[in-house]
Amino acid sequence: MSIVSLEDMKAHLNIIDAIDDALIVKKIDAAEAHLCRVLGFSMEAEYPEGVPEDLKEAVRQLAAHWYENREATSAGVSISTVPLSVEEIVRERRVYVFG
Repeated sequence: MSIVSLEDMKAHLNIIDAIDDALIVKKIDAAEAHLCRVLGFSMEAEYPEGVPEDLKEAVRQLAAHWYENREATSAGVSISTVPLSVEEIVRERRVYVFG
């Protein structure tokens, strides 16, 4: 079970039809798996009482980015990172291990 529901993600994307539901679920799952690896822990295991909203927002932002940009490269389009976005959210909660 993902920390972000399909309905929540569709509201974030402003999508009302069901045409891309399966694709959106895959993007949510991929974003959550990626962020768990970056964080160094499972979000659901680390926060059994409920995942903090900032981490849910990081999943929504990353899944939305991957949904909107489905190719590995972009031509003729200027793309930049949004300040205080996914990297900044994750940096505050990441577990660092040295050694």
